[in-house]
Amino acid sequence: MTRPITLFTGQWADLPFEEVARLAGQWGYDGLEIACWGDHLDPWRAVEDDSYLRDKLDILARNNLAVHAISNHLNGQAVCDDPIDERHEGIVSARVWGDGSPEGVRRRAAEELKMTARAAARLGAGTVTGFTGSAIWKCVAMFPPASEAMIERGYQDFADRWNPIIDVFDEVGVKFALEVHPSEIAYDYWTAQRTLEAIGHREGFGLNFDPSHFIWQDLDPAAFLYDFADRIYHVHVKESVRQLDGRNGRLGSHLPWGDPRRGWDFVTAGHGDVPWERIFRMLNHINYTGPTSIEWEDAGMDRRVGGPQGLALVRSLAGIIPPAAAFDAAFATR
Repeated sequence: MTRPITLFTGQWADLPFEEVARLAGQWGYDGLEIACWGDHLDPWRAVEDDSYLRDKLDILARNNLAVHAISNHLNGQAVCDDPIDERHEGIVSARVWGDGSPEGVRRRAAEELKMTARAAARLGAGTVTGFTGSAIWKCVAMFPPASEAMIERGYQDFADRWNPIIDVFDEVGVKFALEVHPSEIAYDYWTAQRTLEAIGHREGFGLNFDPSHFIWQDLDPAAFLYDFADRIYHVHVKESVRQLDGRNGRLGSHLPWGDPRRGWDFVTAGHGDVPWERIFRMLNHINYTGPTSIEWEDAGMDRRVGGPQGLALVRSLAGIIPPAAAFDAAFATR
């Protein structure tokens, strides 16, 4: 089963897009999942400026790369978040931040996601990956107590803000894949289920599977794939490792990445606790044929080492393919 192996450019956006494409092509990647920050992709220019779009496509072609997905995680975060504060000013585009008025930021972020759908269609990418934000992530600790009515308003707020965005995705024939992730409206198994229910199981809205966020929550990533098989629109190959020793806690203790006192951390794919072989066997079982996009995050390894290592891991896992016949077929006498 052939799946394109792509490099997510989000953690490389301090480098020029052309340089990242050159590295990915040199290492042997099949394509890129292009981030909408740095100079990698401006969705508005990709829609409105033919020469800008042609330049991006030419860079990909010169490096023998395709684009199957683009990412607008950072601006998507602001669509539903409450509060909107200095953290968002640090990640959203200046166009989305504007004067910083919270509701204005949310509205402009929604328009940014609509334009991202149009940009993906022009690039020939069938999927936009990203975040939704959440009005109720602040309630995750359940103290002060959050009523069921308050939680329900959070899911309704998500549906009200995202249904018009998905209308545009439907119009241009592109799908949105939410990365199930802490701080989003869907961050684990049951919240993913409730999120899909809130939006009426619309075809234009699915999931970006990233097992690194499941491991430290003690969720079974293969079971998630099995149960949400028809909604897995994109896959991130990203790794995390548990470091729970009786002092380190799951919530991170406000400690930076790479600090050994954290209860978990991100590491280069193949160096942590994600059961990759089981996951890839399940991807085969559910007939997932989309991209496997390597998202490098590791405070303890240089990305120019981690990028090729992730590719090598996925190439080896790609060798796990179902046989043409069942192994016990040879036992039959007729």
